[in-house]
Amino acid sequence: MNHRALASCLCLSALAISLPAQNAGGPQSSFGYRDFASQAKIDQQFLAVPDAKLAGEELKTLTAAPHVAGSKEDHDTALYVAEKFKAAGLDTAIVTYKAWLNLPKEIHVTATDASGKVLMTGPTREHVEGDPFDKDPRVVMPFNGSSPSGDVTAEVVYANYGRPEDFKKLDDLGVSVKGKIVLVRYGGNFRGVKVYIAQQRGAAGVIIYSDPADDGYYRGDMYPKGPYRPETGVQRGAVQYLFKYPGDASTPGIASTSDLPESKRLKPETAPNMPQIPSTPISYHDAAPILQALAGPAVPHEWQGALPFAYHVGPGGVKVHMVLKQDFAYRDIWDVIGKIKGTDWPDAWVVAGNHRDAWVYGAVDPNSGTAAMLEAVHGIGELLKTGWKPKRTIVFGSWDAEEEGLIGSTEWAEDNASALAHAVAYFNTDVGVSGPNFDASAVPSLKNFVREVAKEVPSPKGGNVYEQWQKSQTEGESRRHSANEHMGKGASSQSDVEIGDLGSGSDYTPFIQHLGVPSTDIGSGGPYGVYHSVFDNYNWFIKNADPTFVYEQQQARVFGIEILHMADTDVLPYDYVNYGKEISEYIEAAKKKAADDGVSGLDFAPALSAANRFTSAAEAVHKKQQELPTDPAELNTQLRTVESDLLSSAGLPNRPWFKHTVYAPGEYTGYAAVVIPGVNEAIDAKDSARAAMQLTTLTDSINRAASTLGAASK
Repeated sequence: MNHRALASCLCLSALAISLPAQNAGGPQSSFGYRDFASQAKIDQQFLAVPDAKLAGEELKTLTAAPHVAGSKEDHDTALYVAEKFKAAGLDTAIVTYKAWLNLPKEIHVTATDASGKVLMTGPTREHVEGDPFDKDPRVVMPFNGSSPSGDVTAEVVYANYGRPEDFKKLDDLGVSVKGKIVLVRYGGNFRGVKVYIAQQRGAAGVIIYSDPADDGYYRGDMYPKGPYRPETGVQRGAVQYLFKYPGDASTPGIASTSDLPESKRLKPETAPNMPQIPSTPISYHDAAPILQALAGPAVPHEWQGALPFAYHVGPGGVKVHMVLKQDFAYRDIWDVIGKIKGTDWPDAWVVAGNHRDAWVYGAVDPNSGTAAMLEAVHGIGELLKTGWKPKRTIVFGSWDAEEEGLIGSTEWAEDNASALAHAVAYFNTDVGVSGPNFDASAVPSLKNFVREVAKEVPSPKGGNVYEQWQKSQTEGESRRHSANEHMGKGASSQSDVEIGDLGSGSDYTPFIQHLGVPSTDIGSGGPYGVYHSVFDNYNWFIKNADPTFVYEQQQARVFGIEILHMADTDVLPYDYVNYGKEISEYIEAAKKKAADDGVSGLDFAPALSAANRFTSAAEAVHKKQQELPTDPAELNTQLRTVESDLLSSAGLPNRPWFKHTVYAPGEYTGYAAVVIPGVNEAIDAKDSARAAMQLTTLTDSINRAASTLGAASK
């Protein structure tokens, strides 16, 4: 606290000298600015403020206690963040929603062999010698959010990662999961998808474990010696079918406010995004006796994990009795919202957010992001003290109950849908820092924007974030090239850094995929094997992720510069030329996929023509953006409308909450993005009629966007 007070007293020009010399000049221009020299001075003032030591103190405070959504400790973190927002000069409010959440009352998993001998009874408590946090009585036992209660005794079938292709392989082996408990390992897809497919195939229940091949000793030293998952570590997580819709199960499309009458809610137990079979997570310590006792065929080679025995598919050899007693209730959750009203375009919001709740302590996920956001707020607060005001309104969101299904962000976005129709960007961070390697995902129109921002922020390794990002990608590509030489795969010739597409699994989902707000997601990664376990705590963080908190500082700076640039740029810096080219590539790939999969009768020509029209109009608009009209208000409105044009009012088939025609989480991936999802998922289903209808919907949306771009270029 004293450190922050001292920093507040120092003049910003003096603070700026703490920046590395190579960043003193910074970029000489930035797309969308009439006078970037003035902005560059503001940027330098901001960059001097985020403090590594303060970020560490904030992280320590945020992770002092387990704070699962809806708990007293979760509310305490809301109060803490609200005080930080207020201290920086933000107009701050804690907004309460009421969400359908479960907590475990009783969880037991017992395995017996054919003779009735008990092989395992669990779950075993998470513990390693030397961890100062795993004994806290407030730690909630491992469980799955949204799992129903259940009492099931059944034989076991091992289904690898629980992907569609894994269940297809079981079919090929003549093994049915009907009436069985399916044992799957984490990885390959979202845990809710594993349960979803098992439910579709008549399974009685699902157990999910973490195999040491994926995030344990096979990868490197286990915690506390190293960063990887120890023997008793368990990955908690929600199994809500968020690929149907995220947020409170009872209120798809509307806000779950405290005063919402019950008549406006769905019956949550039977809501479309709620699983109907029980599931629970366990450690590989508890999974090993089950796997070792399984009979049946030997697994395919690629299904073998790292436990020291041969895996079998089952069934036979072992039965499991799974008892889950869940306490479901409508529970209060708390979003913290901080606003700074814009001077020129107050209705054009720049929204930036990170969730605050955690399965246990959440040092990496999510509070490394929260600490970085608080230091970005700190920097912007110092600018406010100088008299600076943003041209567009800045909104910070500290979301709650993200872990249970993106609930806090979804409810707030649905609550503010009308205002967000004018929002110019949503910037997300979640797993802010687990190591030194910066990475990002974004809609195509903001990919170059993120690259430009990264070029302005100094890296703890020297140079700027962009340069280190490029270096880490090049080295990673080189390693992949060496590993794949026998397959004839060469290193990428692309010189620019690659930026991923937005799938789901974090709080950008309602903004881009439901409301069409252009979005980005940033983080800094490294070896991280304790995800969603008791061991994702402050002790792990200072041993493995960022001992001196310099990457927390870097994350705060990147996040803050994103916000400042989008709030003050004269012409919105969207790159629709890149967007058009990517859409064309997606359509060409879908065309090839349809041919390869034997899905005939599809005419891709209108969609490709629309994409070409979009790109041509975008090129003309790009020139107009560079010309920087004296009054850019109308141009900016048109530029922002383009992303909204890519929404379909009907939404995707069987999941209408998802309205974006270009990006959505996959129904069978959950986290990973599926591009032009309506078309590609229809091709996957070999449904020519649906694919043709979705091609028409896609073509119409691209043509709408192309028309808007055409009008903007005039």
